[in-house]
Amino acid sequence: MKPPRFDYVRPETVDEALEVLATEAGNARVLAGGQSLVPMLGMRLARPSLLIDINRIASLKDIRQDKNAILIPAAARQAALLAFPGLREACPLLARAMPWIGHAQTRSRGTVCGSIAHADPSAELVLCLVALGGSVNLRSRRRRRSVAAREFFVGLMTTSREEDELVESVTFPVARGGAGYAFAEFARRHGDFAIVSVAAVARPDAIEVTVGGVDDVPAHRSWARLRGDDLDDALNTLAWELDARDDIHADARLRRDLVRSIGRRTVEEAAACIA
Repeated sequence: MKPPRFDYVRPETVDEALEVLATEAGNARVLAGGQSLVPMLGMRLARPSLLIDINRIASLKDIRQDKNAILIPAAARQAALLAFPGLREACPLLARAMPWIGHAQTRSRGTVCGSIAHADPSAELVLCLVALGGSVNLRSRRRRRSVAAREFFVGLMTTSREEDELVESVTFPVARGGAGYAFAEFARRHGDFAIVSVAAVARPDAIEVTVGGVDDVPAHRSWARLRGDDLDDALNTLAWELDARDDIHADARLRRDLVRSIGRRTVEEAAACIA
């Protein structure tokens, strides 16, 4: 397949990229890793008149960590995050989920922010950002703003980003003491998008569960520390609350069953980390 015709620019600074976005808002798309955008161009599901390649912007490449968060800029590769020193200690959920994202070849090119901007509800990075209460840092020529992940994703592959805004970076909070983290997913093959994925964060008095791959956006729930039948009942209620549908990969009944089974296993694994 051949993409439609488009113009191409490669700015050297963020300000240059923002200037082009402001001028061409609605007609331009940002190119970083291209693992989502290039196939969409090939299938003509995306028809921008201009591509803005941000790969020469040095300030958008280096992952940084402080005592509160890991900040991942727009051009940082998924492989760089997976190899980031101390990731398992700083963000155990991300460390568990990252190996499930695509394959080594796609992670070496795909960017973290690109996955977030694409907003596929089956994407592991989207799930983790919602589960951990992370945020998306947006910048335009007009302003800078930070949007909580649970407000950023508003529908199927739809976000609250405005047309002249660049996803400049995303922020993942670092792990806190006394919490346990777990991740699991079910896919037809390792590296495929998840049919159902679940992230769990357990604390002594509470459990948080986030489910991806079923509804248009990841579903986040916070409960008291449930066990046994109470946990099964809560997961069953969640399974029926989600808008599970039939498609070529799985039917709605299987998705609901996976929410129950993977959900329980993931919660128990997270809880065992603090037992």
